[in-house]
Amino acid sequence: MTNKTILITGGTGSFGKEAIKQILPMNPAKLIIYSRDEFKQYELAEQYPEKDYPIHFVVGDVRDKDRLWRALDGVGYVIHAAAMKQVPACEYNPFEAIKTNVLGAQNLIECAIDRKVKKVIALGTDKQVNPINLYGATKLCAEKLFIAAHMLPGDTCFSVVRYGNVMASRGSVVPYFYECVEKRDPIPITDWEMTRFWITLPEAAQFVLQSLERMAGGEIFVPMLRTIRIVDLAAAIGGKRYPCRISGIRPGEKIHEVLISKDEVRLTRAVDGYFLIEPFSFPYKTTILTGEYESSRGGARLTIPQIRGILKKIAKG
Repeated sequence: MTNKTILITGGTGSFGKEAIKQILPMNPAKLIIYSRDEFKQYELAEQYPEKDYPIHFVVGDVRDKDRLWRALDGVGYVIHAAAMKQVPACEYNPFEAIKTNVLGAQNLIECAIDRKVKKVIALGTDKQVNPINLYGATKLCAEKLFIAAHMLPGDTCFSVVRYGNVMASRGSVVPYFYECVEKRDPIPITDWEMTRFWITLPEAAQFVLQSLERMAGGEIFVPMLRTIRIVDLAAAIGGKRYPCRISGIRPGEKIHEVLISKDEVRLTRAVDGYFLIEPFSFPYKTTILTGEYESSRGGARLTIPQIRGILKKIAKG
């Protein structure tokens, strides 16, 4: 990142804020924050004034190809974090999700190639594996677009990072559970058996930046994540005896998530603490994945004390 120009789409979100913290110490030439929320940009500009930091704030939407093309002038690396992410919102506003998550991805691909960007890495999700909701389906389409884009003429490399739920990020259940405890309301649990893959925000940002450095193009990077039962998360926040209620599954929700599908296992290799799904042959010293990293139902499970420890660490910042 040293002396490089980096652009983050959706850079005012939870991921973007953490990425800023990790990128600035690397002394970039310029860090461009591209997003459509001018108030969040104002808040970040108060924290990182352009006269003191190599940060440039650009109001724009990935749906607007002309604006995106202009913003990519001189950019060497792009982290694509812009997306409609809330499952219910995507279910009730389907074409809005398509315009942002799919058409926005294609706009970025075409502009990045035209602007001769060196590398583009896109953020994916476990919900795009065997999707049952529109959010997952749009992210799967976007992933296919980015992987296919690596085959297009030009020198731009495209890759994808795929991980699970980000603990305590904006819109996650963690702040909502804390709010329920503060109000002394029962914590709503969708299903007693529900599990998720979990990663902290600093871990997610670090993994994306590491993958940006490692990528050769066309790969999907998947961190080796631990899993969590939602009832254990509720117990870690409210206590084992805190009242919970079954709220029922929401439209588009799964009981268990998947990070690598059964069909992808044969293309997956284990590399130094993460998985690499590769459609082509790359010069990595790897071991072919022999088991399945399929469902959050199994795998390494976080205990209630471990969850509490992570939450305390997050609260301390």
